[in-house]
Amino acid sequence: MSPTRTLDVSGLPAYEISNRAPLWWGQLFMALIEASLFCILIAMYFYARLSVDVWPPPGVPPLQVTMPTLALIPLLLSAAGSYVASEGAKKDDSRKMIAGLGANLVLAIIFMTLRFMEWRTFNFTWESDIHGTLVWSILFLHSFDAIADLLMTAVLIVILVLGKHGPRQRLGVHVDSILWYFIVLIWIPLYIAVYWGPHLVASK
Repeated sequence: MSPTRTLDVSGLPAYEISNRAPLWWGQLFMALIEASLFCILIAMYFYARLSVDVWPPPGVPPLQVTMPTLALIPLLLSAAGSYVASEGAKKDDSRKMIAGLGANLVLAIIFMTLRFMEWRTFNFTWESDIHGTLVWSILFLHSFDAIADLLMTAVLIVILVLGKHGPRQRLGVHVDSILWYFIVLIWIPLYIAVYWGPHLVASK
């Protein structure tokens, strides 16, 4: 009978604030799953576009690009806040974590405010036609993801302000940055499809 070999892992830290943490990989794969859903919606959008002669349908003017383009500025800048917070988590710097998360939260709220203001100008609903269904589905699902992450960010800020910034909290901050990077990056192709899509594929 061969002797049993054992591996001593007692010296390893309980939490790893890096891309080697299982929670980090779990969050990454969840983001990939959500990305596949948005890719399907983009494919559906252009499939529907190529099936008709006029897009958007008669009576629905093309979406204005000014407001969503301006909204891109605070959204992209908010990713820098996530980066600062993530680096602060790696170095156990509570000030950087709070500052980074705070900047992320404020800039993201500006982005969402501009989005809600833009929605008030729409003259179609999700049940108007296939165009309305797809546009509202894309915008709603992305907004739902963004709001859910912002709630998590707000909770993390409160926890850190209360003086709790142990390994669990730091890992939470680090993982939160992954989700926000995803929300920022996935919006770029969605923005192109929704606002520039009618111009990218010319009428028949």
